[in-house]
Amino acid sequence: MKKIDWQYTFGEILIVIIGISIAFSLNKCSENSKNEDQRKLYLTSIKNDVEADKLTLEDNVKTLEDKIKITNEILPKLNTNSPDKMSITGNIFNIVSLVNFTPNDNTYQALVNSGDFKLIDDFELKTAIEKHYATYEIMAQSYERLENIQKKYVGDYFIYHMDYDAFQKGEFGFKDEKLLKNIILSMRGAFDIKLKATKNGIASCDSLTSVLNKKLAP
Repeated sequence: MKKIDWQYTFGEILIVIIGISIAFSLNKCSENSKNEDQRKLYLTSIKNDVEADKLTLEDNVKTLEDKIKITNEILPKLNTNSPDKMSITGNIFNIVSLVNFTPNDNTYQALVNSGDFKLIDDFELKTAIEKHYATYEIMAQSYERLENIQKKYVGDYFIYHMDYDAFQKGEFGFKDEKLLKNIILSMRGAFDIKLKATKNGIASCDSLTSVLNKKLAP
């Protein structure tokens, strides 16, 4: 019977174990590197989205501030005998146009829906991202408030309480000025709420961008 060379056998086994361990380690390193690259791509894309959102929100702030200013000029003249009341006609049409905001959240949604959010294991970063997009949800409620006022009241007013023929004659064609004044007063309050929410959105963009810059720094 042939004698087994245990020393040689153990050596072979050790070589196999070492080889498997090295291969596993290399594969793990490759996977970690791939995950890190993917994580950076996600974070860079979110940063670009947030920066684009901030520009839109800044435009919205200016528009809302202009609408508030115009509204303050309109209200004192409604339901009065002011001789220059016709001068506010165009402004009334201007303030009822909606100011919209649709966030660039495709990257965030992809991150969540794909399950890749687990790639972000930094608690501070994950919290900052979740908090930011939660801020957008709160903003949406403020935006919807004004939209609901416009849907429920402004459209009906324009249909049932406006005399377009009077405008053609150079007359003030808004009838039931008391009702119109009440509607615009409601819009004025909604503008304030919407403006505050928009500024909060900008502050959230700045906060998240600051965190992202820190985490993406080499």
